[in-house]
Parts: sequence; C-alpha cells; structure tokens
Amino acid sequence: MKRILFTTALCLSASVQAAPLPQTDFGTNFSGYFEKLASDELQGRAPATEGEKRTIAYISAEFKRLGLKPFQGDSYLQAVPVVQIDPVAVSSLTLSGDKTAASLSYKTDMMAWSTRMETDIQVKDSEVVFAGYGIVAPEYGWNDYKGLDVKGKTVVVLVNDPGYATKDPALFTGNAMTYYGRWTYKFEEAARQGAAMVLIVHETDAASYGWNVVAGTSPIRFELANKNKNSHRSQVEGWLSLDAAERLFNANGTSLNELRKQALQKDFKAIPLQAKASISIKNNLREINSHNVIGYIPGSKKPDEAVLYMAHWDHFGLDFSLKDDKIFNGAQDNAGGVAALIALAEKYQQGQAPERSVAFLAITVEERGMLGSGWYAQHPLFPLNKTVAGINMDVINVYGPMKDVMVFGYGSSELEPVLDRYAKAQQRYLAPEPTPQDGFYYRSDHFQLAKKGIPMLYARGGVDHVEFGKEWGLQQRADYVKNYYHKVTDEFDPKWDLRGAEQDLWLFYQVGQELANGDSWPNWNQGKEFKAARDASLKN
Repeated sequence: MKRILFTTALCLSASVQAAPLPQTDFGTNFSGYFEKLASDELQGRAPATEGEKRTIAYISAEFKRLGLKPFQGDSYLQAVPVVQIDPVAVSSLTLSGDKTAASLSYKTDMMAWSTRMETDIQVKDSEVVFAGYGIVAPEYGWNDYKGLDVKGKTVVVLVNDPGYATKDPALFTGNAMTYYGRWTYKFEEAARQGAAMVLIVHETDAASYGWNVVAGTSPIRFELANKNKNSHRSQVEGWLSLDAAERLFNANGTSLNELRKQALQKDFKAIPLQAKASISIKNNLREINSHNVIGYIPGSKKPDEAVLYMAHWDHFGLDFSLKDDKIFNGAQDNAGGVAALIALAEKYQQGQAPERSVAFLAITVEERGMLGSGWYAQHPLFPLNKTVAGINMDVINVYGPMKDVMVFGYGSSELEPVLDRYAKAQQRYLAPEPTPQDGFYYRSDHFQLAKKGIPMLYARGGVDHVEFGKEWGLQQRADYVKNYYHKVTDEFDPKWDLRGAEQDLWLFYQVGQELANGDSWPNWNQGKEFKAARDASLKN
C-alpha cells in the first residue's frame, strides 16, 4: 500500500484568501492509515468477524510501533462481551377495550423488541397510559412521571423534547435536542419507572428520520453482557407509527395535537388510555466477544490523570445478499477517525512526554449501540474522576479547508473556549452543527462518557469552505448523508482533499496538549444535563 506523507505543503490558489493551515508538520502517514483501514482487506470491520481480527491486529501493531503502553500486560485489547438478541418472532400488538380494540401489525403499525436477554417475552393485558414526553429533567424543572405509578403498565410517549416542539429557547434548549429528547433516554426512564412496555410515537421531523428507518433497520439488538441479563429494562421497547397512534388517541376522544398541547405544560398529568396491551416476542440469543484497542502515553508528572482521544473502528462488514459490492468499507465512518487517532498518537510521540497521561481508544460496536464505549465507561483504564476530558473523532472532513469548526452539542462545556482559541489561530470560527434538532451529540461514543460526567468534545471541519463557500459545503454534507452514509459506497477516494483533516488534527492536538500539560479540570456549563455527574465525580 502506498503511504502518502501528510504535510502542509499543499495550499490553495493565491487568489483565495483562505484561513491559514497549521504550521506544525504532523509528519504522519495519515492518508496511508486512512486507506488501509478503509480497504477491502479489512472486510468492513464488523465486530466478531475475520474483519475484526484483521482490524484490531493492524491497530495494535501501529500502537506498538509507536511505542504506546498497552492496555494490560503486553496487550492493547480490552475484551467487550456482547449479547446479540435476534427477535425471530414478534406477534401483533393487541389492544383490548370497549373503544380501543385493535390489532397493530409488526413493522407496519408498530416496531417492538426486547433488550432483555430472555428467549420468551410476554406482556399481557398491560394498562396503557400517555406520559407526555416521558421526561424527568431536574435541570429544567420537568417531571412527566410525577405522581404516576407505571409499574407493569404500557407507557406511550412523544419523541424529542418540549423545546423542539415549541422552538422556545427558554424551554429546554429550544430547537436543539437535549439528551432527554433521545429515544434511548425514553426507554431508560420508562424502565426506571417500572414500565412493562414503552412505545414512542413516531413523527418524522421530531425523530429526524422516517418510519422506513424505524421499520427497515434490522431488528437485531446488541447489548453488553451483564449478570442481571438486562432485567432492569422494560420487557418491551418500541415505536408506534403516527397513524396507529392517532387511531389510539381518536378512540379515546382526543388527538395527537391535543395531547401534545397538554404535554407541553409543566403541570401535565399523565392520561390513562382506555386500553390494555398484549404482545409476545421470541428471541434467539448469541454471545459474542469484540475488543476495544487501547494504548497510552504515561504522564511524566501526573500519570494517574488522563486526557482521552477516541474513535470507533467498527462498521457493518459484509452483506452477501448484495449483487455487486458486498463490503461496507466505512471510509468516512469511521476509518478516517481511527486514522486520525493513530496520527495523533504518532505526533505525541515525537515530542516530550505530556505531564498527564494521554490515552488513545479505538472503540468497537459503536454502530450497534455505542457498546464498546459503554463498556469502557464501566471499566475505564483511568478512573472517571481522574479523567480530565476527551475528544471524539467520528467522520473526518475530506472536503478541504473550512472556515468553521462544527461543534456538536454547541455551548455544552468549558472545552469550547479552549477549542475556540486555537480555531482563531487558524482564522476559523466555531459554529453549531447545522441540524441541532437531530441530537447528533448523543449518537456517538463520547456520549457514554459524557453520561458519566466527563466533558467530551465532538467537533469536526464544518461546511464553510474557504474557496467554495457554505452552500457548497452543505451540499457535500447532504450528498454524503444521501449517497454514502452507511452504504457500500463509503470508500476511500485518493482524490479527497485532506487538508481540512489536517486543520482539525492540529486543533485536536493543541486542545489535548493544553489539557495534558495543565492543571485545569473542565466542567459542563451551568444547566447542562451532565454537570451533576461531573460535580459528584470531582468530589471523590
């Protein structure tokens, strides 16, 4: 494989007043790492396959070559035990009641599954209740479950959060989704409340994807192995189609719009729906093992304190049902991120050892629920209260230098002023992601550590191209989502302009260097949903 030196030698035409590229030469083989990780040889990097074996061997070899200290003993691997849950039979969802009798079809009217590691799941004659947005958010003075006992019941909730519904910046965070708007949170909270089943009403705009995504995605679930076999989760989780939900609400003499109006009031009280729900699910269970790949540089003065860099190595592997190309190479998502991880490790090893330790985490099973990062959060190399902060790299800019730095979860933490200083040194500016309502901050690996309170930065080159402008950049982003994201077409292209990636690598290096050689302990901004966890952690 040809390795291409990743330098700053390339420049824009003299006629373009571009933001200057960093003067620091990484001296890395970034594009070579990128091409290797996206190659057919690694077979799409699916966990627990030959593709995984080849991928983790390659990353481990690079970490060893660079002189990183292994995760444990002489191994860079952290085993991640996972259970695959395949719902081989899902019944219709039956609703019984004088006015609400109905049989809702699987994939047409509803989607349902169980994350419990059991072969037979039964919910029978469970009372149905509408619980608004299904949110308990002390920071916003919001509790949809106040005074409500849902033990053994079926909870129906709305997707996203009240801020999105009203676009009122004074309510939650307005149009930008919070953690409380994510469908995963809805399931977690309903389980904490003791619900037997939780069903989210699907709305395309509020969810940011259509029913075809809900019903067309593989129903197979992946969960971290645990002793209680997920008995703490609700028996059944799922979605109701908009049409099915409207029929249920209409049968109760109301409508989605009317119930939403009520749910947007802080004094909202749950509404019983005159129905009892029943469903059965049969699962096949398979235990598999995958691996995070972790190496680190011990700190010269405070080795017990650490700064993290992370990127997920996994993708979707092979699909032999496809006629032509069968490999999901996952070049942008996320061979580029792992290539950046190796490049940064290489850069760190060229200078003096940082005062704090710096760890490099190549994470598994991100695409199936951020499980590798979830496992690391439960079994960290460095204690969480000794972890200063982290930077996640998921999808690297391949379109050239940008004037903006796109920050996911914009305005969340004290890491952003640090990033902003170095962005200004490049004559760049920070900007929110173009679609904050989609909640992308909660959809990549850093989120698992953020939930534990660790400030995590998730940013990348934005859309305001130094030569072609913002509209062109937005077009590239839209084209990627439509034609490449999670498709076999996401392959390495030697024509990509990686100067923008170098811009971002320089930023990530400078932010990490400042944290690793300083004494600061960044926190979340006031009112953010993870601040309480950080405050509690720093007291220990």
